[in-house]
Amino acid sequence: MNFLETAYASGAEAETVETTVGAGDVSVFASLGLNVQQFAIQLFNFAAIAIIVWFMILKPLSKKLEERKKMIDESLEKAKEIETNFLKSQARYQTTLDSAKAEANALVATAHAESKDLAVRMKEEAKREIESLVAQAKRKMMSDREKMQEEIKDQVAGVVIVAMEKMLNEKMDSARDRKFIEETLKDIERA
Repeated sequence: MNFLETAYASGAEAETVETTVGAGDVSVFASLGLNVQQFAIQLFNFAAIAIIVWFMILKPLSKKLEERKKMIDESLEKAKEIETNFLKSQARYQTTLDSAKAEANALVATAHAESKDLAVRMKEEAKREIESLVAQAKRKMMSDREKMQEEIKDQVAGVVIVAMEKMLNEKMDSARDRKFIEETLKDIERA
């Protein structure tokens, strides 16, 4: 027999005992409609069930709830720690990103300045080369001009000599020839 059946059986016995006691022994509990024995048994049954429920259900349940609460608290602390670490790493990332941007901007500015400087130097070098080429061309032209003038002088002198020889029908010696040519050229230059 189980515990509840025993309690119910003792409740039935209490009713039979109450009927045997008689109507004359009416106590305060009886006037309220309570049977003392039945109340005591029910109180004992309730206490036994409460103890069983406490030790078999509520205490393990309470322990599990406490463990669960502790686990949730730890999870919340870890989540806060993770969030804090995330915010710190995000701040470090932003700082690193800002410094990288600043470095990149500085490099771009430096490269820009260097390219301007290089362009200026290249322009100056090109200008110097052009001036050098122009000067060289002028020198060459002057040299060529002088050569041409010498050649023209020689040719004119030859023509003058041939013409003079034909006119004078005599040949001049080289000293006289040279003097005559120089005087003729001076006369030509003046004119």
